[in-house]
Amino acid sequence: MPDYGHDLLFSVSVVPSAQEADGVVALAQLAERAGLDLVSFQDHPYQPALLDTWTLLGYVAAATETIRLAGNVHPLPLRPPAMLAQAAASLDLLSHGRFELALGTGGYWDAIASMGAPLLTPGQAVDALEEGIAIIRAAWDTDAPGGIRHLGEHYRVEGAPRGPRPAHDIGIWLGAYKPRMLRLTGRLADGWLPSLPRYRSFAELGAGNAVIDEAAAEAGRSPAAIRRLLNLDRERAPEELAELALDHGVSVFILMARDARTVERFAAETAPAVRALVAAGRSPAAPEPPAALERDPAVSERAPASAGRSQMPAEPGKPPPSARTGGAPLAAVPTPDDGVRLSSVRVWDESTRPAGPAPDPHRRYSPREQAAGRHLIDVHDHLRAELAQLRDLADQVAAGTLDAGAARDHISTMTMRQNNWTLGAYCESYCRLVTMHHSAEDAMVFPHLRRVEPGLAPVLDRLREEHQAIHKVLERVDRALVAFVTDPAGLADLRGAVDLLTDTLLSHLSYEEHELVEPLARHGL
Repeated sequence: MPDYGHDLLFSVSVVPSAQEADGVVALAQLAERAGLDLVSFQDHPYQPALLDTWTLLGYVAAATETIRLAGNVHPLPLRPPAMLAQAAASLDLLSHGRFELALGTGGYWDAIASMGAPLLTPGQAVDALEEGIAIIRAAWDTDAPGGIRHLGEHYRVEGAPRGPRPAHDIGIWLGAYKPRMLRLTGRLADGWLPSLPRYRSFAELGAGNAVIDEAAAEAGRSPAAIRRLLNLDRERAPEELAELALDHGVSVFILMARDARTVERFAAETAPAVRALVAAGRSPAAPEPPAALERDPAVSERAPASAGRSQMPAEPGKPPPSARTGGAPLAAVPTPDDGVRLSSVRVWDESTRPAGPAPDPHRRYSPREQAAGRHLIDVHDHLRAELAQLRDLADQVAAGTLDAGAARDHISTMTMRQNNWTLGAYCESYCRLVTMHHSAEDAMVFPHLRRVEPGLAPVLDRLREEHQAIHKVLERVDRALVAFVTDPAGLADLRGAVDLLTDTLLSHLSYEEHELVEPLARHGL
């Protein structure tokens, strides 16, 4: 299925537990501070253990400033659509355009009926939802003449005044699974919001997309007009989420979250990793989805369509055909190794590193190829910048100070022990980031290059060995970190471990760029 090109949004769904009301609001505020885009709350009014979602949304709107808000999802049979339209518009105005309206038919028919709503069949509930959407949109259309007039089978509105107009064009997202609801989504909705547990595979998600796209086309709409959202039952690898974005059009990932660490990890690690993978996949330099997203081993061994072209032999003494069609010399310059070493420990012998085939000095590179060559350096620059910040934090802790901006927020006045925990959290996060980057390379970049350029095999083998060695260094950092957060006297050991990580990682990144930037320019990701 296609990538619809929407910007990526990352969200959490917080269980609105009535027994943990303050904690629910605190998690929403944390999601905002962490940089997430949206917070949502399930809406089951017939569950007395849960807070009323509409009341909670209003409270959270007042307690936050930038994060978007939504129910997940509101059962329409429990709220008359004309009243719902006014409530949604009011909340959008009060939150300065931060509310989106997610609707469903309800599903739990007996529970809904127990609260006084009519007991509908599934087919009747879909018909009622279609009527409700028409009433809601009419209520928001304050430029239309007269009042709202709808005489339907399930709802009757005879002349009710329109308004208020929302602060922005509120999106109507539908929680849909069965064919009639999927077709309704394609015809009328602004977004599709299913849950991954309900779909047992990505293929089932793709089948739902196909129904929506067909219905949208039949209604004269572009399938891209419907944003694709997804509730996640658990934390998933960035590569999986990137696959969902590039192959199935998902652009809003909503993770069920019950604790602060899950929220922070999703915002600080998963979200940027997915954005980077999707940006690479959407780049003109990548004519096909990244190889890392091919999870079927049989598929992973398939050579990309461009492989044959990139290895066409050139006539003796002449550059290959691709180099005679214009372009420019490769502008991406690998980062040199400055030779500085902070630790006396050596985890490998740099003199034994193999080199790959020498590049053709006559070859020229198209803009697309230039972008692919530069991408690896950009990713590594991020790792280098984060490493420098980690070292700076350690220096500040050693000096008895800690810059609030460098150590995220709300830590300008902290005890030494709190500073230790802050540095520890950052260090732990960075170690996971490095491991995640290496795992992505082992899964996607190296197998791809091994297929299309066998002469790189010794280099790729060495890089994988260095990944394993760096992993052991990261374990050493982790052990020193555990000791440090409980005993400030462990700072020296932690700084020694970070020094060794600095030596090994910077050396490795430079070697990798020197060997792989040019092949990536020729072969893409």
